[in-house]
Amino acid sequence: MDPEERFSALVDEFAGLAGVTVPEHCTRRGFGSGALKVNGSIFAMLTGGRLVVKLPRVRVESLVGSGMGGTFDAGKGRPMKEWLTVTVDDDRTWISLAREALEFVGSRRPAHR
Repeated sequence: MDPEERFSALVDEFAGLAGVTVPEHCTRRGFGSGALKVNGSIFAMLTGGRLVVKLPRVRVESLVGSGMGGTFDAGKGRPMKEWLTVTVDDDRTWISLAREALEFVGSRRPAHR
């Protein structure tokens, strides 16, 4: 399964959950335009063929140390400490880390609109 297909399956897994919005199939580009969100905040996205998830900083450091991924850099030249680029390409890992990210981001204050 290629990354786009795996992410599409991930989107299907989370569609319909309370507070979760899925990416729209549109031509819009930019940070977060194709992301899974909870209460308006991104918790998982596909970037450069890799799953990127938002997790607590300590958890990201632990996962990087275990070889599961690396810190995410949005092109600004410095890593984003609460974002993990997942380098393991299997469905179970993606779903597990995305669930963890949903729980983490969903437990924070809702985004203001």
